[in-house]
Amino acid sequence: MLTSTIVNSQHPLAEGPHPSRFHALLMPWNRFWSGAWSRRLKMGGHWFPIEILIIGLICIAVPYFGSNNIASIRDYTFWTPMLSIETEIPVVYWTIIPYAALYLFYPVTLILCPKNDRGRVEMILAMQGMILATLFCTFFFLFLPTEIDLRGAIDRDSMNALEAILFDFIHTSDKPWNAWPSLHIVHSYLLARMMTVWVKREYIDRPFAKPFLVLLWVEFTLLSISILTTKQHFLFDLITGLLTAALFWKLIEYALSIAERHSPSDIAKEAGWD
Repeated sequence: MLTSTIVNSQHPLAEGPHPSRFHALLMPWNRFWSGAWSRRLKMGGHWFPIEILIIGLICIAVPYFGSNNIASIRDYTFWTPMLSIETEIPVVYWTIIPYAALYLFYPVTLILCPKNDRGRVEMILAMQGMILATLFCTFFFLFLPTEIDLRGAIDRDSMNALEAILFDFIHTSDKPWNAWPSLHIVHSYLLARMMTVWVKREYIDRPFAKPFLVLLWVEFTLLSISILTTKQHFLFDLITGLLTAALFWKLIEYALSIAERHSPSDIAKEAGWD
């Protein structure tokens, strides 16, 4: 009875029962964003994306790097989902560039976010999805840990200077754990989808729009390949990362639909942000 109540409960903004309890989790979090919302016009509106980025760093980076270090200290592998085909995948050193380019996705997404209240609501809803996706992946990192023991295939003498710098940065900051689902894939996919929504709606008539979208999805494709060719992940991590990303995008789309049906002021009032 309790499960049925949770699944079929509804939020005033949803205008009907939620398809599942997971969809309900993406509804605007009550009062959580009230501080950021009250400051959304600070510095001519430029402060808001900075504050959202700071909140994201706390709620996303801390669980990721915390679980990464915990797994490294425990040094316990639940299983190793390595397939025989992976021994045939070569190291392609230049692909460390599209791999590291993930870190450009975050600021570019914030830059492309529309500078109005609808855009700010959508940014918040997307961030909620990113936080929940990170916590979902962190569960597997902590309770079904896998060490990605592939870095021995990397030959530093075969790299150029830029490749060496990027490999050093990745290897220093990110221990070879947190395997599956690949959060590199989950985050890049969700951010690419969010950027695509905004570019198609707000900037499609601009000269840069179509080339940007082509570049964005070529980069995502190269990034997806790069997690294998830089020996950062197993093929299983890529597959589960794509499945997780697709699942959470559906949930985020569900939440974003309320911004199409309701005004930002109504959403903020119902969520207790105002």
